[in-house]
Amino acid sequence: MYEKIKETAAFLKERMHTKPETAIILGSGLGKLVDDINIEKEIPYSEIPHMPVSTVEGHAGKLLFGKLGGKDIMAMEGRFHYYEGYSMKEVTFPIRVMYELGIKNLIVSNAAGGMNPAFKVGDLMVIEDHINSFPENPLRGKNFPTGPRFPSMHEAYDKNFIRIVEEAANRLGIKIQKGVYVGTAGPTFETPAEYRMFKGWGGDAVGMSTVPEVIVAVHCGIKVFGMSVITDLGGFEVPMKVSHEEVQEAANNAQPKMTALMKELIKQI
Repeated sequence: MYEKIKETAAFLKERMHTKPETAIILGSGLGKLVDDINIEKEIPYSEIPHMPVSTVEGHAGKLLFGKLGGKDIMAMEGRFHYYEGYSMKEVTFPIRVMYELGIKNLIVSNAAGGMNPAFKVGDLMVIEDHINSFPENPLRGKNFPTGPRFPSMHEAYDKNFIRIVEEAANRLGIKIQKGVYVGTAGPTFETPAEYRMFKGWGGDAVGMSTVPEVIVAVHCGIKVFGMSVITDLGGFEVPMKVSHEEVQEAANNAQPKMTALMKELIKQI
């Protein structure tokens, strides 16, 4: 696997005309952020050696290089999920490649179901911490030389990045929430009982991504900022049904606020 990572990184280095230190993973319904990126180069995943291909609606499947907030960035327009049938090594493959390309900061976004009674559909939640409920840890197996065998997850989400976004939200008049994200394998949405269980664990929102990528980023020494768009609500007295289309619509409606905050963060990184 490590040789494949090196080969993929070498392929991309030959085609990159920028030197980004920040990468963004654009999650479900958040692909419109690319409209604000001054794209200088885009490469479909299908053309990149050893790169998986996203199969989920709303995930375009391209690697972008350009500028956002006046800084060089790279962005994944579409991510890979465990529920698509990929192994954890494949899900987190792009993070390993990012490290080889010199990425030092990672911004992750996702759509999530809210369990905190203070949340509303369309809210933005800054991820302060996470709970990993995936059946496999992405670091399982031979340890990669990018980090220790037993990495600390005490501060997986950089507190300075969180402070920057909080201050930006106050200046821009954007309401944000903060909370704990629970990562699940999917692809089913949660049952009412599962929502209540995750809420009892201390979770504020739940989704099917992000946690594996963050674990590998931390292992590589990459600083992380995470944000969820609350696209549906669960775990309350009256059950709420949800569809993938509704998730995408709610995420798209929150897009302008997400874009404004990410620009501010990137400016100050």
